Amino acid sequence: MEPIQLDPQTINSINGIFIDLPISESTVLFGALAVILGAIFYTSSLEGWKKFYKFVPALLLCYLLPALLSEFHIVDPAIRETPYQNLAKPYLLPAALVLMTLGIDFEGLKKLGWKAIVMFLAGTVGVIIGGPIAMYITDLISPDTVIADTITNGVNQYDATWRGLSTLAGSWIGGGANQAAMLETYKYKQELYGQMVTVDIVVANLWMAVLLFSAGYYKQIDKWLKADNSAMENLKNRIKDYQSSTAKVATTTDLMVIMAIAFGAVGISHYLSAFIAEGMGQWLGVDHPFASGFLWLVVLTTTIGLSLSFTKIRRYEGAGASKIGSVFIYILVATIGLKMDIAQAFDKPMLIVLGVIWMIIHVLVMLGIAKLIKAPLFYVAVGSKANIGGAASAPVVASAFDPSLASVGALMAILGYAVGTYGAIACAQLMKMITN
Repeated sequence: MEPIQLDPQTINSINGIFIDLPISESTVLFGALAVILGAIFYTSSLEGWKKFYKFVPALLLCYLLPALLSEFHIVDPAIRETPYQNLAKPYLLPAALVLMTLGIDFEGLKKLGWKAIVMFLAGTVGVIIGGPIAMYITDLISPDTVIADTITNGVNQYDATWRGLSTLAGSWIGGGANQAAMLETYKYKQELYGQMVTVDIVVANLWMAVLLFSAGYYKQIDKWLKADNSAMENLKNRIKDYQSSTAKVATTTDLMVIMAIAFGAVGISHYLSAFIAEGMGQWLGVDHPFASGFLWLVVLTTTIGLSLSFTKIRRYEGAGASKIGSVFIYILVATIGLKMDIAQAFDKPMLIVLGVIWMIIHVLVMLGIAKLIKAPLFYVAVGSKANIGGAASAPVVASAFDPSLASVGALMAILGYAVGTYGAIACAQLMKMITN
């Protein structure tokens, strides 16, 4: 058989297909994410896939598969953050917080008790002491990685490693606003800032993947911790009992009212958060975490949802309010995974190593305290992500244990914003001492 001969025009057309392969339109990307999520949940319902999903939680795949789209350059890097920044963060996350807190059992939430707060604070302490310890260990391994400020012609370059890591401490105790506050406070050289962002993205997202995977084995881990998770189970069961008692086939009217409640609250919260953030900025300074509009967006939507749980509107939980909120959460997970670029881990390997050591110390502190007070893995996971990730990821990790628990993550994340700057400053001063 003679080989097939292709004319130059056909060859150019084929080449054009592969050249245009990277998804460069946000609308196409959102469609791809929707198909991925649909495929994951469809296969998870099939009998033949049960064993696979027993070891690999569906929520973890919702996070990792979009990350692979970025890793294999199927998505144009220029639009990787677009679904998160333009859709998930301003609309779906706050709407999910409203819908997930709408049916919350506030009495049950209070019964989570002091252990939840202790584990959050343990996470904060783990970050504060982890930074200087990680710097010290890295300095022994690779002295060139941990440097002091460079002085050029008598001018301080503000390129000391501890200055850059102060922004990481801000991110890992509070969030983006705290991170920006540390960048301004310690004046780290802007040209080098991308290195710290890379450490933040790679290490924090790898830890999130570990937590999502561990959530599928929380009962076994709780047994090792000798933990009493009865408060969490009681809250989860009370919420499910309420859902069952009010369950009904949702009508179009029900769904439209739920949408009105969710996005009406989001609209009000966006409007008010802008005013509050502006006022806080004038009072405390524009770089202060409490001058962050996103912080107040989270606070207001969570507050509105909790307030509505005391009214008759709570009955819309029976029509599927939290299920719609769960859909928003899964879309949020996919958009977060899309931002992760695994290949970045190899650009500055020793900084990544430093970040991994730091995270390990944070985890060891949390597990040690959990073992001591017999706190369940749920408190460890949510307490950690309330620090490292804040409101964008704490509800996601909480929902990995059960979608009804997402509101617990949101409430604990607010604590992270509150202590983020102060904890980051303490960490930065300790790291500065290591350099000197």
